[in-house]
Amino acid sequence: MLPRSPASLHLRSLRWPRGFSSSSAPAAAAKEGADGKIVASVVFERLPVVIPKIHPVVYAFQEFSFRWRQQYRRQYPDDVLGKADARGKGDYQIDYVPAPRITEADKANDRKSLQRALDNKLYLLLYGKTFGAPDGKPVWHFPEKVYENEDSLRLCAESALKSVLGGLDNTYFVGNAPMAHMVTEQKEDSSVSPFKQRFFFKSQVIGTTHLDIRRCEDHAWVTKAELLEYFPEHKDLLNKMIIHVR
Repeated sequence: MLPRSPASLHLRSLRWPRGFSSSSAPAAAAKEGADGKIVASVVFERLPVVIPKIHPVVYAFQEFSFRWRQQYRRQYPDDVLGKADARGKGDYQIDYVPAPRITEADKANDRKSLQRALDNKLYLLLYGKTFGAPDGKPVWHFPEKVYENEDSLRLCAESALKSVLGGLDNTYFVGNAPMAHMVTEQKEDSSVSPFKQRFFFKSQVIGTTHLDIRRCEDHAWVTKAELLEYFPEHKDLLNKMIIHVR
């Protein structure tokens, strides 16, 4: 193993201090949060409710594969196949009618409802005043909170989501580490730090089809394609952060 150079050790000493190495680390972190350097944001998603429709190309390939396998399948006697066909017949059969994929919320383009885009993921956006907004005007943003004196950024993210939902009963945070990190530069005449660090945490809706969103002027549940319409300047980051394979 090569010895570490003095330069690399010096650079490490300039970074964020480890929590277990110094009792002043939480105080320093809280001071940076108070100065507006650290923000915890929550990417709150609702997973698909129904299976997405199969792409026509995939469906054509599956149909071809099935017909190809049928050429070489084993032939069974007719009496065996007849017994299999007779099973399941009787008065106990129930007529099954699948629920519609297109809901009333889809027809009305009601983005406040969770009952839309059932075969897609939805993400929660809030409209209102938030930290770092230009001139203090309301903007669209993820649930977020400035880091203060929490023991971890995960707890800060939980606090941000709890303030919006009123509780965390129907939520599930995926992991303790953030899923993405972004650094934005403030205006020169701003009274806060010239740089702002935003850490994104993933959370999911669990066991409910309705959530009471509060502490904002408006909100929307949007798909990834719609999400990019709200933040076109962050398209590259969102495409890397949210990988959606349908």
